[in-house]
Amino acid sequence: MKELEERILKDGIALGNDILKVDSFLNHQVDPALMQQVGEAFATHFKKKGITKVITIESSGIVPSVMCAQILQVPLIILKKHSSKILDSDLYSTEVTSFTKGITYPLTLSKKYLSSSDTVLIIDDFLANGEAASGAIRLMQMAHAKIGGIGIVIEKSFQPGRSKIEAQGIEIYSLARIAKLDKNYIEFIS
Repeated sequence: MKELEERILKDGIALGNDILKVDSFLNHQVDPALMQQVGEAFATHFKKKGITKVITIESSGIVPSVMCAQILQVPLIILKKHSSKILDSDLYSTEVTSFTKGITYPLTLSKKYLSSSDTVLIIDDFLANGEAASGAIRLMQMAHAKIGGIGIVIEKSFQPGRSKIEAQGIEIYSLARIAKLDKNYIEFIS
């Protein structure tokens, strides 16, 4: 997506060869107009997949996921990273290791919001090693839901996430695919 790539080049900060900071428009401060375009791109790409629910992991994927779910006119389910007093014990749960934060955390989904009759679209802000997406996939499999595809806002294509997900037969649609990062350098896949 040209507008997203332009924004990454303008405001993204490559901190080295594996970390891209986009907190000025995606995951700390949010550009609603750009996220609307992101949501529209995902909805357009996956519109014929029979999506019944959009799934994301808290918190950076929420805004583009809300935009997409609104356009598709389906509910959004947010997978939780932390336990909560208001979530009951009737949960699907798995563990995920965050590439960016270097920590392992539980990922949970209430059993009452997803069933085998659902076809889901998983949306996430980044794809690097594929750990978060793999955790979401495991939860969808526990619920026996069909996965219609995965939408990624920014993919670091030089890391193994795509091959890990595609090996499971799941379609990935990334809006910006980065071929190479280095300090103050960002190169996209053409």
